[in-house]
Amino acid sequence: MLISNATTIFFDFDGVIKDSVRVKSEAFEKLFSSFGDKASKKVRRHHESNGGMSRFEKIPIYLEWVNLPSTPMVVGKFSNEFSKLVMQKVIDSEWVPGVLNFIENNYKIKNLFIVTATPQSEIEEIISRIGIAKCFKKIIGSPTNKSDAVSSIVDKFNININKSIMIGDSITDHKAATDNNISFILRKTPLNYHLQNKLNCDKIDNFKL
Repeated sequence: MLISNATTIFFDFDGVIKDSVRVKSEAFEKLFSSFGDKASKKVRRHHESNGGMSRFEKIPIYLEWVNLPSTPMVVGKFSNEFSKLVMQKVIDSEWVPGVLNFIENNYKIKNLFIVTATPQSEIEEIISRIGIAKCFKKIIGSPTNKSDAVSSIVDKFNININKSIMIGDSITDHKAATDNNISFILRKTPLNYHLQNKLNCDKIDNFKL
């Protein structure tokens, strides 16, 4: 009912539109594989436990773990390598069941937005290449954090928050919704089972509504 009655929907991307969370887990592990199995597995575990956190926040943490300086140049190098590892694989990932039909059937009658931790230029290219750019009134990626992104959209588009929902799969998505007094729906994935038990909110497996 929340989804049906909403006039505005904010979507996360990975794990909500594309089932691409594991792609990024594998990429982070590979990115740090030269530092040994223990380090790369630790990186993967942290990434999977902190869904929705920007890679620009994660990479400096991982660099510290492997005793590398987190200077802008080094962070940029690792971020660029990460982008090369994931871009095409994200594009090729399976759609979350039912989401493409849902988006195509609703974008003319609802305000649809994407708020993601993926870098701005990267998410714009991905959305363009998978053919759904026309369906969204605004797409905001990092470095803007999700709470600020939602707030800016609410102000710019004069959004009625009482008729809005956010659909995400991470605690940062939930925070972005609650910070803006917007109802939240958790998309359940194998990696967020802890949130499924922790959060008192509506939950969905897919968009085959």
